[in-house]
Amino acid sequence: MRTIRIIHGADFRLDAPYEALNSSQAAVRRGEQSALLDRLVQLAEKERADLMLLCGSLADTEATAEALIRGLEKASCPVILTAERAGGVWTRIKLPENITVLSGNNTPPFPLPSADARIYRAAGSSFRGFHAERRAGTYNILCLNTRRDAVTEEDLAASGADYVALGYESSASGLLQSGSTWYSWPGCPEGRGFDECGEKTVNVVELSGDECKLRRESIAMRRYQRLTLDISEKDPLLLVHTSLPDDTIKDSYRIVLTGETESAPDLRRLYQNLEELFFSLQLVDRTRLCKDIWEGACDDTLRGLLLKKLRARYDAATTEAQRLRIEQAVRWGLAAIDNGEEVAVHENS
Repeated sequence: MRTIRIIHGADFRLDAPYEALNSSQAAVRRGEQSALLDRLVQLAEKERADLMLLCGSLADTEATAEALIRGLEKASCPVILTAERAGGVWTRIKLPENITVLSGNNTPPFPLPSADARIYRAAGSSFRGFHAERRAGTYNILCLNTRRDAVTEEDLAASGADYVALGYESSASGLLQSGSTWYSWPGCPEGRGFDECGEKTVNVVELSGDECKLRRESIAMRRYQRLTLDISEKDPLLLVHTSLPDDTIKDSYRIVLTGETESAPDLRRLYQNLEELFFSLQLVDRTRLCKDIWEGACDDTLRGLLLKKLRARYDAATTEAQRLRIEQAVRWGLAAIDNGEEVAVHENS
């Protein structure tokens, strides 16, 4: 069998709300979606791909689906999209010749002679018992949207597929094999929140007879990153600067400050000095005071009244997480009283 090359991407979720960003930053990210599709097409051209497969959640609205089609119609190779349900927005969109949408549950094979392949789609709920008959000289390629814990190696091995292009998971699995079936989750191509940190990629898959090779390629413009720093006996601003990689201007960062300090870190000052280094920045204070935070709880002052009330809640807390939150409330309250101003916290809940 001849060697074919596939670009396998998943879970573009072009309608993502970007809840970790403010409204103007979210608008910028939505506007950059077309550039993401352009980079995907450029990768397919560079790799001389025989086929592009996009699985999992792609677009929820007709306007977004149309934007997806406009981006992908530039590809010179066939493009196969999968939809969760039959019908929906895709029935109202005129598709160019190079794009096919497979929807519904287990579908009849879609023949793709240009790639010596037949393309199947199965739903996660109906995958058990799926089997594609093998034909000499033809690859069976299956698109499947499901969680890692919802599919078994036994079912994959019995599927009759040469390669299973999976979607649903936001993190990449790398190339896996069960029996004579190769399979992979590529993860999402670009992070959309701090639950999708780090480098995100699409797969470049090379099928050659019974062999399969996979290479991950990044088309992302921006990344979400988390950085946790212990600022005990250190200058927080200097520590952040010395701990960052060289180029962060395109990325969204959540920096978590930990350790024991004499006083609460000045998040407002830190934010003002750091925000220009990132596309977006969140600062989270999880430090603890090294002195007795309850000192003065018996004083007949506003400070003493605050400490007395919070100490009662602290003593009644049943978990360490609750006690940590109360300690942080003490710090913020004392900072507000001592400084005469509200403490700035740059963290989305």
